[in-house]
Amino acid sequence: MKISVLSKKLWCVHKQLILVLTPLVFLPLLFTLPEKEGKCLYVVVLMAMFWCTEALPLAVTAMLPVCLFPTLGILPAKKICPQYFIETNFLFLSGLVLASSIEEWGLHRRIALKVLSIVGVKPAWLILGMMLTSSFLSMWLSNTATTAMMLPIANAILESLFGDLETLKQKCKSVDDHENAVINGQSSVKLHSLPSMPSEKQIMATEGTDTPELTDPRTAEESRAEAQYQLKVWKGFLICIPYAASIGGTATLTGTAPNLILIGQLKSYFPDCDLINFGSWFAFAFPLMLLFLFWGWLWIAFLYGGLNTRLCFTKQDRRTQAEARAKALIKEDYRKLGPINFAEGAISFFFVLFAVLLFTRDPKFVTGWSVFFKKGYVSDAVTGVIIVSILFFFPSQKPSLRWWSDPQALNTPYVPLLSWKKAQESVPWNIIMLLGGGFAMAKACEESGLASWMGGHLQPLAQVPPAAAVMLITAFLACFTEFASNTATIIIFLPVIAELAINVSVNPLYFMIPATVGCSYAFMLPVSTPPNSIAFASGHLMVKDMVKTGVVMNILGILSVTLAMNTWGIAMFNLNTYPEWAVPFNKSALVTNAHLSVAQSLNATL
Repeated sequence: MKISVLSKKLWCVHKQLILVLTPLVFLPLLFTLPEKEGKCLYVVVLMAMFWCTEALPLAVTAMLPVCLFPTLGILPAKKICPQYFIETNFLFLSGLVLASSIEEWGLHRRIALKVLSIVGVKPAWLILGMMLTSSFLSMWLSNTATTAMMLPIANAILESLFGDLETLKQKCKSVDDHENAVINGQSSVKLHSLPSMPSEKQIMATEGTDTPELTDPRTAEESRAEAQYQLKVWKGFLICIPYAASIGGTATLTGTAPNLILIGQLKSYFPDCDLINFGSWFAFAFPLMLLFLFWGWLWIAFLYGGLNTRLCFTKQDRRTQAEARAKALIKEDYRKLGPINFAEGAISFFFVLFAVLLFTRDPKFVTGWSVFFKKGYVSDAVTGVIIVSILFFFPSQKPSLRWWSDPQALNTPYVPLLSWKKAQESVPWNIIMLLGGGFAMAKACEESGLASWMGGHLQPLAQVPPAAAVMLITAFLACFTEFASNTATIIIFLPVIAELAINVSVNPLYFMIPATVGCSYAFMLPVSTPPNSIAFASGHLMVKDMVKTGVVMNILGILSVTLAMNTWGIAMFNLNTYPEWAVPFNKSALVTNAHLSVAQSLNATL
């Protein structure tokens, strides 16, 4: 059999081969390492391999601790199973349910169109508007949902600016045959425009484009150059949305799964650490998001033709006419939404209330409202569940006393702001299972002593200055997450990073926070994140476009995180000192010395 034929057959069953061979290849870990640490590392390696290769669905791999840790004698099932729905998962679930109610009533589309109408229609400003809107929505919605919602809006605006994409390709065909060859077949995967777009564009076309086409003074080469410029701008629009969604998700604890993995593992490893909550994380991460967003906008606008003299000066030419059509399109779409209705107003109110209550529960610099309750009893999860529970019974129509006394009034069914059916369809339960699997793995690493054992083998890294270590950790995880799920990446590496910090006597937050943020900075490949994949599926972006743009984005992200950690991060979390809450890191290590500690205390008493 030929090698090429054999390789194709092997690829067809590569996932099954990984499932069978991985447990056999790493079997020596059970016999060459200390018993409990070796068994725990064996399970961690299996899960890491299955997560990175997706040999099993991510959620299925996340459930493996339930069967492997008890059967191998690492942790009993009664300690593993509760990890799958701890407090952090309820906070995440609350954010997802609130996001589904925002999508249900179209509030996100109103926000997007309003922002775009404010920033203007020049390409650089529109790219900025797209990035600001995508990042803001991604703070509350999932990154994937934000990208899927924003790309059709971008597509409609681009078609009003530049016309049909297929026509543009034909115009620049002789200029760049290679590019056209790569992006041909666009119509089969073309993004759908907004429902009102076709008729709107036809009206605009008849109003503003007939005469110029007849009297076009440009040469064929100039027309091709203009088409090439328009294609570049189109790419900039498509690529900025998933990138901004990934950046925006880092600003809130509920914005992306790695943030919640951090808070969950902090509570497991360092139960006395209360520095990270919704408000303190937002105070740190939101300025970082704005900084990175600004640098990212400059880079994308520069790379894809948005930064030019037209940004500051107005010219009366064809581009000006196209920009006028795009501006009219945005305004018309926003007008068709009509005035804000009762349901949108109610969702807006609860959305703001949700954010305000989370910020003010325990803001650290002032007394929060949690002091009105028993200390330690109220958390961010409690706040989230209270708000989303209200959505299931609060009316979507304005209540009227006249309805009760009017026999002619329609007896329509009562409709709340959110139904459980809609919430159930919108919530990605597989991600919640993935979070639970991460917490279960972290619990096993802690109690088996694996984290401490691995940390003992990281002593050579103690020679690296902490500031340089922050940059290296962020860079490593940003590169690793290009090929693996960001949730799986942080689950695998966060325990090791925490132990590294302990061994070099550095505040654990100094390493753990940049590692968490860095896991969301996956910009180089279409497979890195679902938002990247959605944008790539438009058919106009190429892998080289994402790599070229993403490499610089990764560098800017690493520099931004390093700057944030060494400026306001140090001031906010007191990172210059080694905290008392980090001393009892490995409880299992303390248990081994329990008898000695008891004896010493008895001697001291006597």
